[in-house]
Amino acid sequence: MEPATGKPSLFRNILARALLFGVFILVIRFAYVVTITGESCNRGDFCFFSMPQSLNFVIPGAGVSAIVGNDAVSRSDPLRELYTSKEWIRAVHFYSSVFQDLISDGYLSPHSKSLCVETPFGQEVFALKEIGVEDSIGIFKKAAKPLVIKGEGHQIPFDDNTFDFIFTGGGRLDVSARPSDFASEIARTLKPEGFAVVHITANDTYSMNSLLDLFNSCKLVKLLDMEGFDSSMPFVREIVFRKETGVLNHGGKRIPDGNSGNKCSVPGHKRELVEKAEPLIEEEPLKPWITLKRNINNVKYLPSMVDISFKRRYVYVDVGARSYGSSIGSWFRKQYPKQNKTFHVYAIEADKHFHQQYDLKKKTVTLLPYAAWVRNETLRFEINRDPGQEEVSELKDKGRGMGRIQPVKSSGGEVDEIQGFDFAEWLKNTVTETDFVVMKMDVEGTEFDLIPRLFETGAICLIDEIFLECHYNRWQRCCPGQRSTKYEKNYGQCLQLFTSLRDGGVLVHQWW
Repeated sequence: MEPATGKPSLFRNILARALLFGVFILVIRFAYVVTITGESCNRGDFCFFSMPQSLNFVIPGAGVSAIVGNDAVSRSDPLRELYTSKEWIRAVHFYSSVFQDLISDGYLSPHSKSLCVETPFGQEVFALKEIGVEDSIGIFKKAAKPLVIKGEGHQIPFDDNTFDFIFTGGGRLDVSARPSDFASEIARTLKPEGFAVVHITANDTYSMNSLLDLFNSCKLVKLLDMEGFDSSMPFVREIVFRKETGVLNHGGKRIPDGNSGNKCSVPGHKRELVEKAEPLIEEEPLKPWITLKRNINNVKYLPSMVDISFKRRYVYVDVGARSYGSSIGSWFRKQYPKQNKTFHVYAIEADKHFHQQYDLKKKTVTLLPYAAWVRNETLRFEINRDPGQEEVSELKDKGRGMGRIQPVKSSGGEVDEIQGFDFAEWLKNTVTETDFVVMKMDVEGTEFDLIPRLFETGAICLIDEIFLECHYNRWQRCCPGQRSTKYEKNYGQCLQLFTSLRDGGVLVHQWW
């Protein structure tokens, strides 16, 4: 009789299958932890072994494997977890794909000496090394070695003409407090014929032209819109520049120097904004002090329509500023949408009654205690009031009449001599096309002299947005049925002035 072997054999089969199933579960768990969640194998809640010093990190699925071994990240380095996180892997995959496309297009090669600007942790540098661009380094205000050394976009710590390829991603140029210096430093450290690639979030025509003005020594060679890799930047506009010798125009028209024959043409990207502006009030309001004041709620501010990030400076010029609280403090500081930009304010006010208020604002406001005019000369300055104006307000500043610099025909007002200056020439010597310039003008009728002068000299092209109060023989608040006798112009002439500005491509709003 042969021995019975069925039961032991069945037991061994069950045990073997159980062990295989356990191994299978461990393998699945390991694959999930390492490749899906991005965790390393030094997690105490899973792995039964510690990570050896010589184990390298490999980013899967992005072509040639890049390795950061024990010489790059020590076991105690806090960046070790970062380098294996889901966010890190996603960013590296994205930038690897971007750089591979740039290689295919001929803008980058494995031999390019490359710099990544404003990269906090160096994903871009890692991606470059992964696809074979070994001579790559990043800079940020805080180093994250070995991928990133200390440096900032507005002060790159390398010599002129050092790099063949420079990249800045993550929309970091959009949020830079010094975009002009940022762009200049990229151009300075880039070799002639080298390529600079910028990823921005802005996608409007105005911001694009502003960016081109910053890179005025580079030629635009490619523009591509793509999806981003995370929710913080779902849209990316990729712009590729090639460094040229000399200064390029990018199709814009520069403001010439001199006193005559300097008319400019407002560029198309500014003219587009005029079409989006609120309509002008064509019918003369019976109660202008109400209608025009309410109209401020309809104003479509330029920064509410486009991105203003790529400008050298941000400037507000208040022509006829009166007191600080009249419009600078009460309106511009509180209501104008500045997109978190810091503006330098110029207050132009001839009435010495208000000058002392600006002594406390020297750091934020530059006072020009003169009268904006069409040439440099001494003027007679008259303070007068409409009938009943003193009864409107008991406040000293509000009760004070407005100043006019036109020739005085009567002695009924307070008359003084002041210095007038050529406002258009001052503007051309103070700001440039790469600045963002907002102007409010309230000059008691002198706008009919100043606006034509701005067009004649070409200075009008330096202004991005104007808030203009036009003075005419309007109906009086105090005296029903009576018009002001202070001004000779009528509402139709004011409307014509506004229309001529908009027809010329200038974004102007009716002020009150």
